[in-house]
Amino acid sequence: MKAQDRPIIRLEGVCRSYPSGGGEVRALRELSLDIAPGDFCAIMGPSGSGKSTLLNLLGCLDRPTSGRYLLSGREVACLSDDELSLIRLRHLGFIFQGFNLIAQLDVQENIELPLYYLDLEPQAAAAKAAELAAMVGLSQRLKHRPNQLSGGEQQRVAIARALAADPDILLADEPTGNLDTATGERIMELLLEQNRRGRTIIMVTHEPEIAAHAHYRLHMRDGRVLEREGRP
Repeated sequence: MKAQDRPIIRLEGVCRSYPSGGGEVRALRELSLDIAPGDFCAIMGPSGSGKSTLLNLLGCLDRPTSGRYLLSGREVACLSDDELSLIRLRHLGFIFQGFNLIAQLDVQENIELPLYYLDLEPQAAAAKAAELAAMVGLSQRLKHRPNQLSGGEQQRVAIARALAADPDILLADEPTGNLDTATGERIMELLLEQNRRGRTIIMVTHEPEIAAHAHYRLHMRDGRVLEREGRP
């Protein structure tokens, strides 16, 4: 198999269980899945279906109880905590429903945060943050703090921050869940533009109209993918 033909994400019989009251909760059950480079995948399902557990696992914030998770051909279970931290920093961008911006930092500083951990020279980091802020339409808001921004503006800052380290994969957890319909559509257009540029996007959403933007949709229930809808 050529490198370009290899899935960027492969799950093979993945299970994830948690202890609970003397027993265990099985959040993921024998889940197998391939995601190709450049895919835009939406994950849907009712509360408790395993969506968030799957996203945390794909984001290297958790490890399988059993089965294999291969990220760009590397088995995640074999990596140290330091190696996983570096993967999260360099290869994975996270976009959260609650934005997760740091209240004490302005827009520029929030966007720059991942670059601080990459030891980028301050002038270069500031230039990169300004470039990303312009891309999401916030050039005039660089010195504003999160509480001075609308919800849509805060989510745009979160997207810019997720892109700061130039990741291969964007993981979005209900990225439009706190936004009105028109603002949510603008956020989706930003994500679609990143996908057109070749980034792989994996998005959890409960909104069918938002999921419709993805190439395909995975419908989960009880820790399993029951249906794949959309292009193969």
